[in-house]
Formats: sequence, C-alpha cells, structure tokens
Amino acid sequence: MDRLKQSLLDAPIIEKDGYHYFVHPVSDGVPTLEPALLREIAIRIIRKAELEDVDKIVTPAAMGIHISTAISLMTDVPLVVIRKREYGLEGEVSLSQQTGYSENEMYINDVHEGDRVLVLDDVLSTGGTLRAITDALEHIGADVADVVAVIKKTGANELDDSDVDVKTLINVDVVDGEVVIVDEHGDG
Repeated sequence: MDRLKQSLLDAPIIEKDGYHYFVHPVSDGVPTLEPALLREIAIRIIRKAELEDVDKIVTPAAMGIHISTAISLMTDVPLVVIRKREYGLEGEVSLSQQTGYSENEMYINDVHEGDRVLVLDDVLSTGGTLRAITDALEHIGADVADVVAVIKKTGANELDDSDVDVKTLINVDVVDGEVVIVDEHGDG
C-alpha cells in the first residue's frame, strides 16, 4: 500500500462545528510529515502535472508550501506563495478566499501577464480557495498550465460546474468518523 493512502487511513478525525475533519501531515502539519511520504507525493505530482514550459509554481499559504517547495527543488521551477498578508508591493493582487470553514483575504505577488503557472494545493475541499486563485490568475493574465491538489475530499465543491480541471492524487471521504478512500488514484 502506498504511503499516502496508508497515512490517510491512519489519520485521526476531529469534529469542529459539525464538520468532520481529518488531521494529516500534508494538510495540517501534524502528525509528523515523514520525508518518505513527502517524496512520494512530490514524485506523483511531477508525474501527473503539466510542467512543460511552466514559469512558476503558485501555492497558497500555508499548507501548500512544503509540497510546492519539494516540487520546486526537484524541477527548478521558481515558487510563488500566495500570502494572507498584504505587502503593498507593485502589482500585488488581492483575492477573497472562502472555504467551508473560513474566509480570508490573500495576496499574490510576482505573477505577471503571460506567466505560465502550475497551481498546487494540499487539499481540495469546497474548491473556494482554488477557485479564487484561478480567478485572480486569470485576471492577472497568467496562463494556468495545470492545477493539482494532493487530496480531494469528495462532495460538492465550487469547481464542479466550472472550467477549472483539478488533478488530485487521492480522493477521500469521511464516513462515520473514518477516512474512506473513494479513488486511490485521484482525478486526472
């Protein structure tokens, strides 16, 4: 069994405000993220993602950073982190991120019209974060070469009826307090 699948099956489940949430090193930073798991994820992303002529990897803070850093190191593609802090730099673009459990303003710097980008994230849940990012990148005039999320939580999300195609490594659901693997190869 692959490490990602096993790590999800072993993930503890917590309930917050009626929302069943699995605690996983990729999405939460706890428990410990083992290098072998991160390496497996990075290799699978590189095999699945459209990386040809990509100028930049774009990822939201904070939990996409470790995954995107590994991909950047392995591919020599520069990394841009979308931050929750406004810096006021020239060309900074703000976006409103809405998820099933939070709402934040985020800010993109150093992505320009004509840049070909790979968008990476840890978990696709409601689709709110990825939708806001792809909309902002379209507004900038960047070319989104591909969008990849490591884990997809099944259920309706904002991207179901959109033109945004998100590739995932594994799709899961939480049923009766346990993680259930819906598709161990993900989408795309």
